[in-house]
Amino acid sequence: MAAREGSLEAPTRHPIAWREPDFYDEEQAFTELHRIFEICHGCRRCVSLCGSFPTLFDLVDEGATGELDGVARQDYWKVVDQCYLCDLCYMTKCPYVPPHEWNVDFPHTMLRAKAIKFKSGAVPRRDSLLASTDVHGQLAGIPIVVQAANAVNHTKPARAVLEKVMGVDRNAWLPDLATRRFRSGARQSDDFPAKDGAKTQGKVAIFSTCYINYNEPGIGHDLLKLLQHNEIPYVLVNKERCCGMPKLEIGDLEAVDKAKQANIPVLARYANDGYAILAAVPSCALMFKQEIPLMYPGDGDVQAVRDAMWDPFEYLAQRQRDGLLKTDFKQPLGKVSYHVPCHGRVQNIGRKTEELLKMVPDTSVQTIERCSGHAGTYGVKKAGHEMAMKIGKPLFKRMAEHPQGGAPDYISSDCPLGGHHIAQGFERNGLGEPRLAHPLTLLRMAYGLD
Repeated sequence: MAAREGSLEAPTRHPIAWREPDFYDEEQAFTELHRIFEICHGCRRCVSLCGSFPTLFDLVDEGATGELDGVARQDYWKVVDQCYLCDLCYMTKCPYVPPHEWNVDFPHTMLRAKAIKFKSGAVPRRDSLLASTDVHGQLAGIPIVVQAANAVNHTKPARAVLEKVMGVDRNAWLPDLATRRFRSGARQSDDFPAKDGAKTQGKVAIFSTCYINYNEPGIGHDLLKLLQHNEIPYVLVNKERCCGMPKLEIGDLEAVDKAKQANIPVLARYANDGYAILAAVPSCALMFKQEIPLMYPGDGDVQAVRDAMWDPFEYLAQRQRDGLLKTDFKQPLGKVSYHVPCHGRVQNIGRKTEELLKMVPDTSVQTIERCSGHAGTYGVKKAGHEMAMKIGKPLFKRMAEHPQGGAPDYISSDCPLGGHHIAQGFERNGLGEPRLAHPLTLLRMAYGLD
C-alpha cells in the first residue's frame, strides 16, 4: 500500500529509549538522521522555524549532488547544534509524525544525537556549567555576591571576559540574581478551605523553578497573590531542584535522571495528596508533562506528577470554567501584545493566557504564536545569539504593531526569558519601548492587587 501524504490523526509520542545501549550507537543514530533528513529535504515545510532546517537545506543545496548523499555525515552535527528542542516542528508543522508510517520525530532524533555527543565528551564544559542553573543560582540572596555578579552583567569589559571564558554573547540580555530568593520571601497562604471544581483541585503546590526562585521572584509573588485573591490555599513544594530541561537541551540525560530522582518522589506526594502542581515557567511544566514521562513510561509516580502538573493560566482558566475564579477586575491593561512561547504551545492547552487577559475590561490583546528564538541557553551563547535575534525578528515586528493602532502598552510572554529577549529585540530594532510584564503580573495588576 502506498504511503499516505500527511496524517489526519493527532500526533503521538513514542517513549525515549535512552537506557537502551543502541540509543548511543553513533552509526545507528546517523542512519536514522539520514532517513529523517531525506524526508525533511523532500518536504521543507519547517524552513522558517529555526536554524536547523535552513542549515540542512543549505548543506544539501550547496553539496556536490544537490541531494543528501552529497552532504558529509560529519556535517550532520551542524544541523543538530542548531536544534534547541522547541518541539514546534513535531507539534505544529510536520505531517509525518507518528502515527504516520514514516514515524518522523525530529526533536527526539536530535536529542539522541545530542546525548551521543555529550556522552563522547564533545560538549564543552562551559556549556554544562551554563546549564547548571542550581549551581549559579545558589549565589542569589547573598548581598555582596549578588551585587558583584549583577555588576558583571552590566559592565562591558566584564561581559567581554564572560564571552571569552563562558561563550556567553556580550550583547545578550542576562538575568540578574535576586537579592532575596522567592522561596525565602514567599508569603504563607491563608487557611482557606480547599474547594475542588469539576476538573480542578482546590489546593495548589508551587514548583518554584530555578528562574523564579533565583532571578525574578516577583513573578512568583504575583502568582501567590492571584491564588490568595481567589481564596485558593497553596504551599510551596518543600524541596526541589532544577527540572532538568537545561540539561536535556545539551543531551546530558544522566543529569536529567538525577533531577528526576530528586524531584519526582517529592512531587508525587503532593500529587497523591490531591494538590494541583503549578510551575510558572513553561519549559519546567513541559518537562514534567512530556519529557520525563517519555523517559520513564512505566513509572507510576512520574505519571501521577504529569497528571497533577498545570500551567498557571491553564489552571486559572479551568477554575473560571468551574465557577470558582473571581472576575472583579479593577484596572484596564490597554493594548497588550502577547507572545505564546513554544513550550507553552506544545503542552496542547490552548490559549488560556489570552482567554483570561481578554476578560479584563478595556483591554485589547494581540496574541502571536511564533518562536521568539531565545530557547534557553541557545539565545545567550555566542554561537546562537545573533541567530536567535534573526529568528525572533518577525515576531518583534508583529508585536510592535497593535491592531488597535500604534505600539502596544505592554509586551508579554509566559516565558520570562523569552519576554526579555523580545524586549531586547524591540530595542535593537528600534520598535519602541513598551513596558514588559509577565502575564501573571498583568493579571495581578488587573485585579488591582499591590
